[in-house]
Amino acid sequence: MPYQLIRWQWGGDVSEEELRAEMRSQGLAPFVWRNAPHDHYSLHSRSYTRVIYVIRGSATFHFPDTDENVTLEPGDRIEIASRTQHAITVGDEGVTCLESAVRR
Repeated sequence: MPYQLIRWQWGGDVSEEELRAEMRSQGLAPFVWRNAPHDHYSLHSRSYTRVIYVIRGSATFHFPDTDENVTLEPGDRIEIASRTQHAITVGDEGVTCLESAVRR
């Protein structure tokens, strides 16, 4: 599978500080990125595996090789395998994410 998805199941607000601490406990080095409503990243891939948590807003990840579209909302986590082709469309409220590379 080109990605692994973990949905937020703990209720309540999502804390950037708690997600950042969780990522660091996994040996990750998170950074923040933000986009305006309806921004779009065209089809691309990375040479490394990426872990992304949505903090605020939403974004839909498009995986053409499997014909899947996956929308992430606050607290959701996705790990995208290296060299996986994907595009991203930001939702109506914009998006704020934490991301880190996974070097294996």
